[in-house]
Order: sequence, then structure tokens, then C-alpha cells
Amino acid sequence: MKAVRIHAYGGPEQLRYEDIELGTPQPGEAFVKHKAIGVNFADLHNCQGRYPLPSLPHVLGGEAAGIVEAVGAGVTYVKVGDRVAYAAGGPKFAPGSYAQGRMFPAERLIPIPKEIDDITAAALFTKGLTAQYLIKSVYPIQAGETIVVHAAAGGVGLFIAQWAAHLGVRVIGVVSSEEKAEMAKANGCQHVLLSSEQDIPNRVRSLTGGQGVPVVFDSIGKDTFDVSLRCLRPRGLMVSYGSSSGRVPPFDIFTLNGLGSLSVTSAAFAWFVPNREELLMRAADVVDVVLRKAVKIHVCQQFALKDAALAHRAIESRKTLGSTVLIPE
Repeated sequence: MKAVRIHAYGGPEQLRYEDIELGTPQPGEAFVKHKAIGVNFADLHNCQGRYPLPSLPHVLGGEAAGIVEAVGAGVTYVKVGDRVAYAAGGPKFAPGSYAQGRMFPAERLIPIPKEIDDITAAALFTKGLTAQYLIKSVYPIQAGETIVVHAAAGGVGLFIAQWAAHLGVRVIGVVSSEEKAEMAKANGCQHVLLSSEQDIPNRVRSLTGGQGVPVVFDSIGKDTFDVSLRCLRPRGLMVSYGSSSGRVPPFDIFTLNGLGSLSVTSAAFAWFVPNREELLMRAADVVDVVLRKAVKIHVCQQFALKDAALAHRAIESRKTLGSTVLIPE
């Protein structure tokens, strides 16, 4: 079976399209033949070694959709022929989706409704589940509030912006280009700020009567951490859920006192889907909002699996919009 592996940490040049052997499903596992594979920024971190892999060589990727072709002993959650998707995350569910198929714990497979096609499903659950736990659990947003969303034209950003707008929340999106600004405006953001051209904290305060916002959702990390804090009102919450620009350097926690007794949290995927019950609860919420067309999934880039390195380069360029998927041959 063909897969994309790395044998050493580094950039896209480390990705190798090669043969691997999978064997047969072990007890509790299912073999999923992939129809489409989601690409996420975490894949680049895995490739670079910022999120270390269990071992090398290793197949990249944490998300895919496909069909169950075989099951191991004791599997009752799925059967052969089922359309399913999965979103790996945390130490128990290692990357491995950049392949024509893979073994995966059956209890972590999510059924795909017939109304959702494979390409949409492959781009849906990592980003959708992330958006869901961020706005429903980490900070339960309320109608009438104003929030700030960084990378508002990216996969998770678009999901948060549309869902929040649907719930009656005013969204201030922050993006890096005019093209991304247009996309953000068309997908839930009432106001869009260009990160390179504006004093973001002052603009946010001017849009909120000088108060600031109760929450900022920040997937950028190092480059936006201070900006995000200064957008908050007293006792506001900065939600960090990514580090595309690099990890936030150490800082004096007493800074939060001087800025208004602020709070900061780092919200990791694995801790919000610890078991099948919570996974399916959140997944059902995601599917519902998509089927009701409150949120549209924008798959703006598609690459062949063998061209995964090109996908990584496109994402590194910061010029991609929405979601990116790989299509196995």
C-alpha cells in the first residue's frame, strides 16, 4: 500500500511516497480504505518535529474519510461497508492518514451521513470538532457577544466564524491578506482586520466601545499572543489552540494582572474527545450544523496523495484558503 512517510524531521522535502505493509486488523481495529485525506497544520508540526512522532520512519496525517473493508475481533461499532471518518489526536491515536488506507481503533470511527461526500468528510471532523469544543466548552459563546478569531479564513477559523454568527455572535476576524478578508466577510465575520496593516488591539477596542472582547481564539501563537491579550476586556479569556507562527515564548504571568486579571488557556484536541461518547456527541453537533447549512465546508485545495509535499509547501506559504485535502490514487 502506498503512503507518505518521513524518515527524518524537516520540511516538505522529507516527505516520501513509498510502499508500506499494514497486515490485518488487530482486535478492536478496523481497516479503512481512504477516499480522501484531510491536511491540518499539525501535520507540518509533526513533519518538523515540533510535535514529535512515536518513531521514525512514520506516516503523517491525522484525518481521513473512507470505507471499512475489514474488522478485527470484537469490533461492534462498525461493519464492513460502512462509510466512516476519523480525527486522530493525542498520544493514543498517532498520525498515519497519509496513505491509501490504515488500521484505526474502531471505537474512534465516526459514521458519515449520506448527505456528506467523502471530500467534505475528510476536511470536516478535525476542524469541526476543534471549533465545537472551543465555542461550546472552552468558552461557551453567547448571543450578543463580540469575539475575535485569528486566521479567520483558515479551516477552523471559518468554522468558528460561521457557527458563531449563526448563534448570534458578532465576529471580528483577523486575516493576512485581502483575498482572505473577502472570504472571511462572506463566512460569518462582520468585521475583518488585516494583521499586517492595522493596530489590531486599538481597532478591536474601537469596535467594542473601548471595552475589548471577552474571548480571543488564537491559532497563530508567537506572533499574535501579545496582540490577543491586548484585545481582551478585563477578566477576558485568551484561548490558544495552535502555534502556526511558533510557540509562545515564556512570559511573566503577572502581566495578566496588569492587563485586567486576564486568563489564558491552551486547549488541546485530545482532552475534549477522551472517549467514544464525547467524540460522538461533539461529532453529532458538527454534522447537525453542517446539514442545516449554518456552516459551509470550503475545500479550496486538492492534491494527489503523492503530491503531499506540494500541499505542505502551499500551507507554509500562508496563501491557502479554507481546507486542503489529499486524494489517494
